[in-house]
Amino acid sequence: MIRSTCPYCGVGCGVLLSQDGANGLQVQGDPDHPANRGRLCSKGSALGETVGLDGRLLAPRVNGETVDWDTALGTVATRFAQIIAEHGRDAVAFYVSGQLLTEDYYVANKLMKGFIGTANIDTNSRLCMASSVAGHMRAFGSDTVPGLYDDLDLADLVVLTGSNLAWCHPVLYQRLAAARAARPHMRVVVIDPRRTATCDLADLHLRIAPGGDVALFNALLVGLVDRGAVDPAYIKNHITGFMAAMAAARGAGSVGHGIAEADLAQFIGIWGATKKVVTVYSQGINQSASGTDKVNAILNCHLATGRIGHPGMGPFSVTGQSNAMGGREVGGLATMLACHLGFQNPDHHKAVQAFWNAPVIADKPGLKAVDMFRAVADGRIKAIWIIHTNPVVSMPDADAVRATLMACPFVVVSDITDQTDTAACADVLLPATAWGEKDGTVTNSDRTISRQRAVLPLPGQARADWQILAGVAQRMGWGDAFGWQTPADVFREYAALSKVAGALGSDFDISDHATISGAEYAGLAPFTWPQNPQKRGGRFFGDGQFHTPDGRGQMIAVSPVALQAVTPDHAFRLNTGRIRDQWHTMTRSGKSARLSQHLAEPFVEIHPSDAARLGVGPAELVMLRNDHGHAILRAWISDAVAPGQIFAPIHWTAQNAAAARIDTLVPGIVDPVSGQPDSKAAAVGVSRFDMAWYGFAVTAQDLTPMSEYWAKTRIAGGWRMELAGREIVSDWLAYAQTLFGLAGIPAATVIDRQRGTARIAFYQNNRLLAALFVGPDPVEISRTHVAGLISTSGTQSVLAGRPNVDTPDPGATVCACLNVGANTIRTVIETRQACSLITLGQVLGAGTSCGSCRPELNAMLQKYRLQDAAE
Repeated sequence: MIRSTCPYCGVGCGVLLSQDGANGLQVQGDPDHPANRGRLCSKGSALGETVGLDGRLLAPRVNGETVDWDTALGTVATRFAQIIAEHGRDAVAFYVSGQLLTEDYYVANKLMKGFIGTANIDTNSRLCMASSVAGHMRAFGSDTVPGLYDDLDLADLVVLTGSNLAWCHPVLYQRLAAARAARPHMRVVVIDPRRTATCDLADLHLRIAPGGDVALFNALLVGLVDRGAVDPAYIKNHITGFMAAMAAARGAGSVGHGIAEADLAQFIGIWGATKKVVTVYSQGINQSASGTDKVNAILNCHLATGRIGHPGMGPFSVTGQSNAMGGREVGGLATMLACHLGFQNPDHHKAVQAFWNAPVIADKPGLKAVDMFRAVADGRIKAIWIIHTNPVVSMPDADAVRATLMACPFVVVSDITDQTDTAACADVLLPATAWGEKDGTVTNSDRTISRQRAVLPLPGQARADWQILAGVAQRMGWGDAFGWQTPADVFREYAALSKVAGALGSDFDISDHATISGAEYAGLAPFTWPQNPQKRGGRFFGDGQFHTPDGRGQMIAVSPVALQAVTPDHAFRLNTGRIRDQWHTMTRSGKSARLSQHLAEPFVEIHPSDAARLGVGPAELVMLRNDHGHAILRAWISDAVAPGQIFAPIHWTAQNAAAARIDTLVPGIVDPVSGQPDSKAAAVGVSRFDMAWYGFAVTAQDLTPMSEYWAKTRIAGGWRMELAGREIVSDWLAYAQTLFGLAGIPAATVIDRQRGTARIAFYQNNRLLAALFVGPDPVEISRTHVAGLISTSGTQSVLAGRPNVDTPDPGATVCACLNVGANTIRTVIETRQACSLITLGQVLGAGTSCGSCRPELNAMLQKYRLQDAAE
């Protein structure tokens, strides 16, 4: 078994890996890793299904032609050098990713800031936690997460705000659920405009108005003061800015948060009466045009009460990517230097330049992500290197980003695949290593540094990112500074630089590892920074000592900021986010057929009253539109969202859907302090998207349909697709033959032209190759059943669209780990074989693995037990 770390979210779960003998991996949770203690979520448990080489980029390409590495790296080095010589250092940029290992991040940062000499290197972490960084810097004087995961076990009150923990950080959710079960007096409050799966654990759900977070936490601060729940001695001895923060909070009042006075009073009462409070926040706070102020509004409450840096108390930012924290530590953001040093202090960049022996060093912040792509658009940046991220899908105003990259004089993309929207814009494609092939370190949300180890051989000509970057640096004339032979060499240098930073007062100091040997690096166990002779791990700020110039924590005066206005044409507030079983733009998680079955196509949640007003029925299609772009999505009618609000997931791309790149609708409005885009509050119009026909298809071969609406996802043995078109099709058999590329292959058909329905199946040697079902309304068949027949023999029943009477239909997947369907669960509940989560687990196994589906199982238990009682 090889010990490594999961590549998904910032929980940083340890995994045990072994090759399965069939070019895949066996994956299980590491019971000795402090982040997860053996738990894995559905995505982590399916990692072994995502390591296949289909779609992999296996050799460098320049202008579409396969070349050797020397040619590719030489091309990148020459073009960057030419552009720098002609237009200056600021004419080039790197846009990198939290999917990089820390060693990769360090090399990219050193090359750009220390040798090219510009700070135009930013990261997709700008899109998820830059506001947290900025808030920390204002309050603490450093980007320091004060607490540890252990605080979730120890708290008496956990507040989850802007965080659907159950779906986005499932292992932490299960840890919290276990702590709650062990300590029944613990209370959980969820603050979210939506009713999410996380609300299943809540004693109180505060359904906040979009953008109302500053108003809410200002109201909390005022309430704590009025109830005498602040700590006057702590404020006097360790805090500045209290009076100004209070004045701003009182001046703003409670206008804007949308929460009933009784619920607000209950929240303030619980918070004020509970000493051990942890406030967990994530993208719902950060992804805002006032995200930094929202962070500081939260921090103000903890600073005013002294509830920070002690067991079971403190603010806690949970990050979205596996190494977002590592990127922050090495200066991956355009606003930072390595090891938490900063541009605002001349001594810092002088010290870093001296350590690197760099010819020049950036002495001012570079362009943040949104501004970086705007600079590409207006010609200030003429060369950009994009590494392990997909900005044509994930950046706001995504259509403009695509046009920008297509027009840029020189675009380099390092990735594991050429099948992304961004790779299509590249002049040079560089094949990088994927998870399972990488070797280095990552840092999770509670400052734990863990090893990610290679268990699979390098495919084709793939290289580690740090090697690719160093290869370009060497060809630009800086070989001596970039001559490492192993990732351990890079880590050693990085740890040595942290000693320099520690001497300058930085909180990030891991100098205990500055002389680590190769063997010690190979066996490095997880550890929490800092690690130096003065401090090893633990919490920060419990002693009242901060990293500000005066050593005191800073409360910040903040006031609510109005959101972009809705209008009659753009009357809905669009909230975006993740779903349980997918990740970012699905280049990894989308390879798992199992993960793709829970929610198999792009959708938008819309309140029943809004759907009725718009004339939208269940499963019909709607168009979302504003001045930036549009999307066509399946309507999911649900009171989980409030009237006037909608929610759509971020994962779908042009590779797997016709028009579902949701960030085309998100304007490039950013927080003025952090530069983080507002991804939670775009104003959009919603309208019914009428179709002449709807369809469902399965096929053994990947293909791209030619219709106004389509969305595809993997199944075992092939693909499943949802389809719809605006034009009547006169010959469905000919359409199906063209769609599947199966002209001349025998087909079984049931076609009713009068009703506009057709069912067509293609067989070869008694094996189902493809099937198409169409009708004037959304097709009602058992999709799970039909998808299970592809590439199997003896499948004459496929045209029925559902199993034989004696064959149960499992329904849509609910428990992805154990592949348990909704119909199976409903039957067990309605026949009273199970009446609780425990008995469901005993009968079906559902919910007994990662536990991510337990909120959904609870909802089904309540629904079908109530139906049974009513009948």
